[in-house]
Amino acid sequence: MSLAPSSRAPSATPVPGAAPIAWPSRHLLQLRGLPADHLRSVLHLARRYDEIVGPRPLAGGFSPSRVLSPGSAELQRELHGRVIANLFFEDSTRTRVSFSVAARRLGADVIDLTSVGSSMNKGETVVDTALNIAAMGVDGVVIRHRSSGAAEMVRRALDGEPAHGARGDADEPAPPAEPPAQACSVINAGDGRHEHPTQGLLDIYTVAAAFGRLETFDLSGLTVAIIGDIGSSRVARSDIAGMVALGARVICIGPPGLVPAAMATLGCEVSHDLDRVLPELDVVNVLRIQFERHDSGGGVSGGGGVPGPASSGAAAPAKSPIIASTREYSEMYGLSSRRAARLRKHAIIMHPGPINRGVELASDVADSQRSMVLRQVSYGVVVRMAVLKLCLG
Repeated sequence: MSLAPSSRAPSATPVPGAAPIAWPSRHLLQLRGLPADHLRSVLHLARRYDEIVGPRPLAGGFSPSRVLSPGSAELQRELHGRVIANLFFEDSTRTRVSFSVAARRLGADVIDLTSVGSSMNKGETVVDTALNIAAMGVDGVVIRHRSSGAAEMVRRALDGEPAHGARGDADEPAPPAEPPAQACSVINAGDGRHEHPTQGLLDIYTVAAAFGRLETFDLSGLTVAIIGDIGSSRVARSDIAGMVALGARVICIGPPGLVPAAMATLGCEVSHDLDRVLPELDVVNVLRIQFERHDSGGGVSGGGGVPGPASSGAAAPAKSPIIASTREYSEMYGLSSRRAARLRKHAIIMHPGPINRGVELASDVADSQRSMVLRQVSYGVVVRMAVLKLCLG
């Protein structure tokens, strides 16, 4: 489940005189199943923060640099005295730094913990790590893990709900659940192939900003293509859930091995012919091939899910049993300048990063006026500010 009942009934009033925004939980684990009104509550709060901590406009372009308005001093009191722990057990640049910047903008203290240098290298489970961190009085944990379901498992443990045995044996009797020492929020920063909810929210915000829909966040009438390794992508699942809920038509495109027909059960369309649908698109969200997930199930196992070599930071091999070669993939599904020229004049191009230039996205396209890549990163800060505020209350 994406929502768990909260005893605090958090709300937020980020701007003096603004109406409180009700948020039904202290956790955010996924976008699937969230009503459109709940999605909009986060996005509207992000817009208010964006007006206070907005990007600096430049003549003829966009700068991701942000200028603090006079109201920014108020932000420092939003989460003053709160402590947020970033528990990142998979490699991350944008998401981890973005959450850190977002938390500090709101006046919170931030602790960064990765698997390298932590007791997880000694065999400690992710659940035990989170329980120990929470016992120190942390108010919220932002967790990234290679295993699908890891964030929900941590949420259950921190809420004092029964869980499987610590070493991950599903048949092992669960230990008695201890009541939580204090309310601790859990925010999913990406778990395996499951979801990456804040990336989905910032992608929606980027689309709404590009098409002048920040008042309503209504994406009706827009056709969004997600191109690439959809089957392995937590970003794709969050984008599909959020964008479809807000009215967009979403088409997932790629070879059958990367875009199985079963993806249509999530509410999107599936196509294996990029060139046929190019002229229909308003938004193109390009994903990299996640070679590191092609040899592992990406599922969580019971209580722990101790990371193996996949989370050690070693570079994944650029090969896959699913596609013949990156050259062939690029020829059939890469967004080249030739293909970009066939898009509608107003169409925008997005990528959650990291970009493998020359494979899924040509460099000249990634750096073109159509590209929203740096805007996505910039909007990610205010979206995560909104999520932290609403979850921590």
